[in-house]
Amino acid sequence: MSRDLHWDGGYNVRDLGGLPAGDGQQVRRGAVVRSAGLSFLTEKGWTQVWEHGVRTVVDLTSEGEERADLAPRPAGLTSLKIPLDPVHDTEFWDCWGNGLHGTPLYFRPFLDRFPERTAEVVKSIAHAEPGGVIVHCSAGRDRTGIISLVLLAFAGVAPDEIVADHALSDERLRPMFERLGRPDQEPVINEVLAERGTTKREVVRAALDGFDAEAHLRAGGCTDADLSALEQRLLAPSA
Repeated sequence: MSRDLHWDGGYNVRDLGGLPAGDGQQVRRGAVVRSAGLSFLTEKGWTQVWEHGVRTVVDLTSEGEERADLAPRPAGLTSLKIPLDPVHDTEFWDCWGNGLHGTPLYFRPFLDRFPERTAEVVKSIAHAEPGGVIVHCSAGRDRTGIISLVLLAFAGVAPDEIVADHALSDERLRPMFERLGRPDQEPVINEVLAERGTTKREVVRAALDGFDAEAHLRAGGCTDADLSALEQRLLAPSA
């Protein structure tokens, strides 16, 4: 079954469910959906969101990135704004901005430096009301990619599966860039990585080397209760 969700007006939308996890389990379908920004969803698109079982939206964008929704959200939907980027940490962005933010080169440095940022988002997912959770940023690739990486690693999904999931955003973002009248970012990202003798897949795989998602989340402030709730939300027995 495809994990892609073709919601009207949605871009780069897919369910994390169905991926094989640890101990003979799998990620539960409908538990967490990753997506680009939701502002282009039509009334039909929001109906599809609701029918998929989603009841909570977690927005990772920073203040000032908001784009008005084209259609109203369902009345029962909870929307949480939890900016992921520590925009005031100039030391970090002096190093990892300037063309590198937008590539996965900054993923592991971000995780190592800011466990409390990812833990805050993960706790909001773990303790969301019953139903599915959408996590999104603007493109659904970098900030959403970091959170998806942490969630899937915590669930015991194999690194190669996590890398493959991240790579799906490449072609799924092209229609959004076309709608925005912006050039596709992938050639630029690939050029930056090629200049450093690497590829996107290699960098994401390297970010997972030695990464202990549970230890990372505990370092960020997650408790036993938080991690238990996350496990209950994410994991389902394999069929």
